[in-house]
Amino acid sequence: MTAGPRADDAVTDAASPRRRLGLGAAVVLLIGALGVTVAIGIVRGAMSPVEDVVIEPTTVATTPAAAAVHVHVSGAVRMPGLYVLPAGARVVDAIAAAGGFAGDADRDAVNLARPLDDGEQLPVAREGEAPPPGQAAVGGAGPGGAGSDGEAAPIDLNTADAAQLETLPRIGPALAERIIAWRDDNGGFTSVEDLLAVPGIGDKMLESLRDLVTV
Repeated sequence: MTAGPRADDAVTDAASPRRRLGLGAAVVLLIGALGVTVAIGIVRGAMSPVEDVVIEPTTVATTPAAAAVHVHVSGAVRMPGLYVLPAGARVVDAIAAAGGFAGDADRDAVNLARPLDDGEQLPVAREGEAPPPGQAAVGGAGPGGAGSDGEAAPIDLNTADAAQLETLPRIGPALAERIIAWRDDNGGFTSVEDLLAVPGIGDKMLESLRDLVTV
């Protein structure tokens, strides 16, 4: 005799469609919730303020050559050397840049108020030490030193050595040697204007030297 379907099987068969329907609904709800979350994130991102960062180009400040003077400070100072000072600087500025006077400096021989020239050497004498011939770069008179009448004596281009020439405004060691070389090669200077034939000396420099030299 064949047994009929059991009651528990009937219950299981009836519950299976409902279980599948509930699981499908849960999946649909989960997918829907994820979609809503993503959509909210996109909207918020689109509405967020965007900060523009502007990078300004770097400006490098340059100092024109005419706005500075190069001065070689030597002798009785604390830190002898080559110093770059603003145009219009005076001897006092060069001495300060070199650390001030040394303890044995002849301070009375220094004209602190004299304006500086580009390319000059500024030797500071020591106490009891005679300044170099023609020295007036830091003294009170001017290049050539003081004559018997108290005025500066000009430097003779035909007899001056390199040390004397270097006391002139804007005359450094290299230019002094070129002046001497030109003098030797051409039998001496016949006029101050002959300086224009020396490489490195132009009209402007000649005018600054005209009253300070002779032949």
